[in-house]
Amino acid sequence: MPAAIILVALAISIPLSAQTITTFDAPGAGTGPGQGTRALAIDPSGTIIGFIRDANEVRHGFIRSQDGSFTTFDAPGAGTGAGQGTRAYSINPSGTITGHFTDSVNAAHGYVRSNQGVITVFDAPGAGTGPGQGTFPFNSPLLINPNGAITGFYTDSAFVTHGFLRYENGAITTFDAPGAGTGVNQGTRSFAISPRGEITGFYFDGTNAVHGFLRDGKGVITTFDLPGAGTGPGQGTYGGGFTPDGTIMGVLIDADNLNHGFLLDKNSAVTTFDAPDAGKVPGSLQGTLPWGINTSGEIAGFYVDGTNLNHGFVRDKHGAIVEFDVPGAANMGPWGSIAPNGAVAGFYVDANNVAHGFVREAHGGALGLPKFTGQ
Repeated sequence: MPAAIILVALAISIPLSAQTITTFDAPGAGTGPGQGTRALAIDPSGTIIGFIRDANEVRHGFIRSQDGSFTTFDAPGAGTGAGQGTRAYSINPSGTITGHFTDSVNAAHGYVRSNQGVITVFDAPGAGTGPGQGTFPFNSPLLINPNGAITGFYTDSAFVTHGFLRYENGAITTFDAPGAGTGVNQGTRSFAISPRGEITGFYFDGTNAVHGFLRDGKGVITTFDLPGAGTGPGQGTYGGGFTPDGTIMGVLIDADNLNHGFLLDKNSAVTTFDAPDAGKVPGSLQGTLPWGINTSGEIAGFYVDGTNLNHGFVRDKHGAIVEFDVPGAANMGPWGSIAPNGAVAGFYVDANNVAHGFVREAHGGALGLPKFTGQ
């Protein structure tokens, strides 16, 4: 599908709850189970990015401007088969976008799209070229900083992951956290980069337990584990983002396989938090998962309740948490991104398992209103 600018949205745009929440579908999004529109990040201007899965199960990037118009795009070399195509994950204040695409052999490649629409493809040195391998700016709204530096991870030919940093000039350096495992699906995964070039993320050790790391602007890596973090496979400390003062945000998975949000400041003081209605069934992977943070220190994410359904939440800089659902949602999508003014972008899934984007406006809804329930 060639890049196309749609000046009049062909999809629905429905204001809900006195303009608090607007839902949307990007042009070309499929309407079958597992298809639809996945909104993943929002920039300071209110521009939203993400990707669609079309009727043929192919992914395409999209940009939704503040006026509701859409641009759809595909990275050069993106595959056109089911499960292939272009994903957009992160956008910086100048409108530069990063993500990855899957090619015709199901290998992944990173890309950066300028605010003029020019797409540059890149691969980290050492990235594998087989199915499931490659370069992944992946799964986070915090992968690109205001200067255009990009972080993420790559998977080598042995299916071990390693962190990378792509500088503004296109040069790429790779790194591994001390203690990172060297087995299949082990290794280092970068998740967020600060305006100063600090990187946080996590690594899987040789037992598949998880530990957080901080890579400072000089390349020095410090690892950390929070009190209460589990030590079993998949359990532990996941670094996920930065507050404006350099405090690390993330997710702690405890020994009962429950998720909790955390903040770790530069003096090693730890704050953990949970959405009031987060589930607490041991072994369930329920709980609270912060995902995006803005320059005011407000956090957006989702929580999994006691029935294993997802719901959105916003935590203000003082620690107050408001939960929300898009009316009519059968399940809220995971993830969430928050703009400097408090507007939240994400997606939800309807009763037919079709995904739709939404934006929760900053004023008259982002904080302080009653919880909306779409159940």
